[in-house]
Amino acid sequence: MSNSYPTPALPLQRGGGIFLGKPSLYMWRGSFFMFKKVLILGVGNDILTDDGIGPKLVWFLKEDAKKRRNEKTSLEFQTAALGGLELLELIQGYEHVIFIDAIKTKNGVPGTVYEFTPEDFKETHHLSHMHDVSFLQALKLGQQLKMSIPKRINIIAIEIVEDLVFSNEFSPQIQEKWDEIKIQVEKILKRLSVIPQIASSVGA
Repeated sequence: MSNSYPTPALPLQRGGGIFLGKPSLYMWRGSFFMFKKVLILGVGNDILTDDGIGPKLVWFLKEDAKKRRNEKTSLEFQTAALGGLELLELIQGYEHVIFIDAIKTKNGVPGTVYEFTPEDFKETHHLSHMHDVSFLQALKLGQQLKMSIPKRINIIAIEIVEDLVFSNEFSPQIQEKWDEIKIQVEKILKRLSVIPQIASSVGA
């Protein structure tokens, strides 16, 4: 069998396909297609008040995807409470990774949603100097070691208020803007052509 498969920008919208085990290989009416492997990774600790906004957004997006699609896709969801070098292992093998993390900036407005790339990155809570090296340093090291680093990386960061108090609940300021935050994050993902197949369940 030839290894020269057509590569659609997005998974097929129709039903009836067969998922062949590997997230990137799919058969439709006798033809094979290679999908781009995309990971949405929420970083943070869900029991530290607003610090858990990354994982909670990923859980929301994952459940929304389950409700609105039956087909297998190459879109994957994960959460992590770590940073630096440890993240390299999680993102290996993906073509596109979108991190969702918390951020606290000087005079920042709670609930503001920011978007970065590695080129204009402003360090977020868990992609900053945690454990050993910063995320950008880890990326450079991974490239030097010839690791399978994603070609495309985006970072979504949400301005938070509290990240030192143990609680499963958001601060009142973030809870008040929770629906708006979900809408803004979905808009970014759709603009990045990550979730056009997932209709928004918030503010639709």
